[in-house]
Amino acid sequence: MSIDKSILEKVTKWIIYAEEDLQLARHSLSLESNCPFRLTAYHAQQCAEKYLKAFLVYHQIDFPYTHSIIRLLEICTAVKSFEDIKDVENLSPYAITARYPGEDEDVTKEEAVEGIRLAEIVKQRIRNELNELL
Repeated sequence: MSIDKSILEKVTKWIIYAEEDLQLARHSLSLESNCPFRLTAYHAQQCAEKYLKAFLVYHQIDFPYTHSIIRLLEICTAVKSFEDIKDVENLSPYAITARYPGEDEDVTKEEAVEGIRLAEIVKQRIRNELNELL
């Protein structure tokens, strides 16, 4: 399958942005004190979201304006099953609740670290899928 150059450029941009989110999430854990774990989790969620959107852009599948990992995984199943990484849905709440006061409880260090782990699962899975196609 030959893919249009402009599509590849869009996919690359989504991946660059996803990587920046993951880089920021990882770096935040290096703070000596007062690490904003809620923002660590938020950027982990953003990484996963952007990788899933990169996959959809590659396959030229429209997606709604959403931060829901659950919804994005559902849309991705039009091309490939992602049932084996379903637990990454646990990142969805961080898209909103971690950004606004009063929306949820504090995010712990353990939750933030788990968020990064889940983002890395999405990253690896999408990179594997795209590498097979390119």
